[in-house]
Amino acid sequence: MFAMSVFQSVLERLKTEEEETVVTDVATTLHVPSFASPFIARANERASAARSTVERAYFDASFIEPPPVEPMPAFLNRISLEEVAEELDLDERETLATLAAKRRSFAATNHPDRLPQDYRANATVRMKLANMLIDEASRIVQAA
Repeated sequence: MFAMSVFQSVLERLKTEEEETVVTDVATTLHVPSFASPFIARANERASAARSTVERAYFDASFIEPPPVEPMPAFLNRISLEEVAEELDLDERETLATLAAKRRSFAATNHPDRLPQDYRANATVRMKLANMLIDEASRIVQAA
C-alpha cells in the first residue's frame, strides 16, 4: 500500500470490499448456519454503506456548478498590434534584461493559463503579439 497513491489504495480497498460482499452474498445463498448470519448481515451493510458513500461523493463532485463568469477586463479587449505595442512601451534604450522583464511582467497579467477559459482567446492573441514585438526588439538589440 505504501507504493500506491491514495486514489489507488482507495480503489483497492473498495475492490476487496466488493469481493467480500460477493463472497458473503454467496454464503447467504448457500444456507450458512444461523450463527454466521449476523456477521454476514453486518458485512453486507458495510459494503452497501461504502458503495453509497462513493456514489454520493461522485455525484456531489460531478454536479458542482462553475463559478459565475465575470465580464472580460477591458485590457483583454486591446488585441491590435498598436495597442499591445503601446502597452509594452518599447524604445531604443531597451536592453536584453529590460526586454525580459517586460515579457515577464506582461505574461504575469496576460498569460492564457492564468485566466478563465472565456478570456483565453484574447489573452493568446495578446501574448503572441507581445512575444513577437519583444523578440523583434531583442534581435535589434543583439545586432547593435
